[in-house]
Amino acid sequence: MGFLLGPDIAPELPLVAKFKAEEAIQGVAVDRDFFYAIDNDAIGKYERNTGRKVGVFRSTPQVPLIHMDGGMAMGGKLYCSHSNFPDTPMVSSVEIFDARTLRHIGTQSFGLDAGSLVWVDWHDDSWWVCFGHYNGKGGEPGKPNTMTSLVRYDRDWRKRGGYSFPGDVVARWDGMTASGGIWGPDNVLYVTSHHAPEFYLFRLPRSGSVLELQRIVKSPAEGQGLAIDPAHRRLFQIQRKERAVYEFDLAPLLKR
Repeated sequence: MGFLLGPDIAPELPLVAKFKAEEAIQGVAVDRDFFYAIDNDAIGKYERNTGRKVGVFRSTPQVPLIHMDGGMAMGGKLYCSHSNFPDTPMVSSVEIFDARTLRHIGTQSFGLDAGSLVWVDWHDDSWWVCFGHYNGKGGEPGKPNTMTSLVRYDRDWRKRGGYSFPGDVVARWDGMTASGGIWGPDNVLYVTSHHAPEFYLFRLPRSGSVLELQRIVKSPAEGQGLAIDPAHRRLFQIQRKERAVYEFDLAPLLKR
C-alpha cells in the first residue's frame, strides 16, 4: 500500500471524554472499569466512569523503576514497559503489577537486547514487544531510529519473529521512536510516535519483514502511549502537556 499524505490522512476520532491524571506523561492502560496513567516512575489508577483516582504506585528503593513507557492490562495484571532511557547501553524489562492493588509482583528482564523497550502487548497467543531507537538523546552510535523493531515472543518469551517499520513512516517521527502501540480489533496494530499529532494503523505483511501501513489518523493527542477497549469501542491516549487522558470513539475505524 502506498504512503498516505495530505488529504488521505483520516480525521480525528470523536472525543468522548477527557480526564485529568497527573501521571499521564508516558502511557495509559485500560481494563473494564479503570484506566491507568503511567509516568516514568509512577502509576495512577482511575475510575473510568468518574475519573476519580483510587490508587497509586511510586518507585521505591526496593522497586527502583526509572523509565516506564507504557502498559497494558490483562487478567488482573498490569504489564509495563521499562528501560534505562536515556542511558546507554540500553537495558530493558517488562514490569508486572497487581492491577487491583498496584503492588509490584514480577519482572521479565531482557537485559541488553534489541533496543529500548517502549511497549508490550499480548495478541494471538503471543507477546509483542517494541524495541525503540533514537537519533539523538538516548540513542546508541550507529543505531538510528530506523532500527526500531517489533518482536514476537511465545508465552514463555521465546522469540518467534520480528518486524521493522516502513521508512517513510519512521521519517515522520522526528528522530524519535514508536512510543506507543497496541493491537486493536480486526488484527490491526495501532502505533504512535513520540510527539506527532497522529497515529498509524499497520498489519503484518504477507511476506517479508516490514509492517504494512494501512492508515494514518490525525489526533489532538501528541504521541506517547495508547490503549484500546475493544468491547466498548474506545481508544485512549495521553496528552502529556495537559497531564490528561483522552477517550475516543473507535467506531469510525472499525469494520461495519
